[in-house]
Amino acid sequence: MTTLETLERETLAAIDAANDDAALEAVRISALGKKGAISELLKTLGAMSPDERKAQGPLINGLRDRVSAALAARKAALGQAALNARLETERVDVTLPVRPVGMGRIHPVSQVADEVQQIFADMGFAVAEGPDIEDDETNFGKLNIPPEHPARQMHDTFYLKPQADGVRYLLRTHTSPVQIRTMLQQRPPIRVIVPGRVYRCDSDQTHTPMFHQVEGLVIDETTHMGHLKWVLEEFCKAFFEVPQVRMRFRPSYFPFTEPSAEVDIQCDRRGSELRFGEGKDWLEILGCGMVHPKVLENCGIDPHRYQGFAFGAGLDRLAMLKYGIPDLRPMFESDLRWLKHYGFAALDIPSLAGGLAR
Repeated sequence: MTTLETLERETLAAIDAANDDAALEAVRISALGKKGAISELLKTLGAMSPDERKAQGPLINGLRDRVSAALAARKAALGQAALNARLETERVDVTLPVRPVGMGRIHPVSQVADEVQQIFADMGFAVAEGPDIEDDETNFGKLNIPPEHPARQMHDTFYLKPQADGVRYLLRTHTSPVQIRTMLQQRPPIRVIVPGRVYRCDSDQTHTPMFHQVEGLVIDETTHMGHLKWVLEEFCKAFFEVPQVRMRFRPSYFPFTEPSAEVDIQCDRRGSELRFGEGKDWLEILGCGMVHPKVLENCGIDPHRYQGFAFGAGLDRLAMLKYGIPDLRPMFESDLRWLKHYGFAALDIPSLAGGLAR
């Protein structure tokens, strides 16, 4: 009894004197470890007679339980003391404003669409919209593209099943049908841009089955190619944020414009960097032309009195050129890592460079 009492008194004193977890662990090992003092006493129970075991067993087991409880209590006390000390040195000022938490990013295509609309709004253009599902006549026929016209081979079209009345619908291949709807519903003068989704059966590094376009349409009695050139120059200067830009108009073919042109913009390629408004290189950026007289006739507008111009560019391509995006396909893959890299915070949107030159 004297030995057990002495061992308990010394062990409990050592537990109380332990100032950290390491010291407490050393006491636990010396008492309850594989070769600890209490563990050695427990091993002696097997060599005792039944009467001795009956007398000594509860005493030794009771000692083990009390020491274990004391160790657990001391460990909890040391943990609480460490927490209190940390709280004393790491105070939080609850009066400080909370840190802003990002709640999403603006997609580059959405950002570019807003920029384009802002630029053309400064030039007096309104925004026109139309359905993504069009009938064949509005998408092709009224744009001077009859069924047998070879220009239909230029569009890989998503056709829907024909209706009972024979009308065939499709996913629009360009936003030009909205121009047709605008001319059918509104008399000149007309000055609109048409941003929106379009669809074609194509997929590679620079093409996707669904992409975005913006087209412009101006119809008036005195509109001519000089007005078209000015509008495109002012747009490119404002969009690419450069003080000046040289443009090159190359003859081309579109069934809904005559004459038609592809527009190249002056650029400088420096390795992986692309600069606009300087250098000796050229980069195709959009297509344009004067509205074909037959298109005006199809919309009930007198081509002898009115004329106008139209142009079209890919919003996705504009985003790639301005913000250095090398591949079109990740724009539509919903990869948050890509969006965090190329996207824009709602309150951190780049501004346009001073608007339009007057």
